[in-house]
Amino acid sequence: MNHLVAPSLLSADFLHLEKDIEMLNRSEADWIHLDVMDGVFVPNISFGFPILNLLKEKTAKPLDVHLMIVQPEKFVNEVAEMGAEYMNVHYEACPHLHRVVHAIKDRGMKAGVTLNPHTPVSLLEEIISDLDMVLLMSVNPGFGGQRFIEHSVEKVAALKQLIARKGAHALIEVDGGVNLETGKRLVDAGADVLVAGNFVFSSEDPVETIHQLKML
Repeated sequence: MNHLVAPSLLSADFLHLEKDIEMLNRSEADWIHLDVMDGVFVPNISFGFPILNLLKEKTAKPLDVHLMIVQPEKFVNEVAEMGAEYMNVHYEACPHLHRVVHAIKDRGMKAGVTLNPHTPVSLLEEIISDLDMVLLMSVNPGFGGQRFIEHSVEKVAALKQLIARKGAHALIEVDGGVNLETGKRLVDAGADVLVAGNFVFSSEDPVETIHQLKML
């Protein structure tokens, strides 16, 4: 029960966003997960910095910003200025990943690297010790409410082994298709952070749903 829960704001009701933020503030959610999409790296557009900058005024929860965009290195300063604790960039979007990771750290944030479902964890061999977190996508990124990719459980276990073998300390975060059943298997495999969007925000009692995810 030491794992964290990070509800994804992508599934919130944007006509009543402040109400959903207040719900998250009351809940046992550890972080708020923010998916920024550009319609280029992924086939969808979400929200940008005007929305994100309002969040730091409305919540004390740590902000976990996941940039599903091309050239995420261009926005390190903006993410830092909005008060993010974690900045996640995609391995697939960063040809100079080491440089980007250290630019994130230099701005006082914790650095996360995200892997798409087809990207093997072995590609992090040379940088895992520099990372604070690895985010494994358990669906193809771009849309909420997708079906969980079963291989993700094995991928969590493989990443856990890599972290242990290298003496690293990165957290393992998983995003996509997380519910009570998949979440339990992911935690048992070694996941430290569960991102849940549709499962939380479409439930009759989101606060209780977050509590149930915390109790896995």
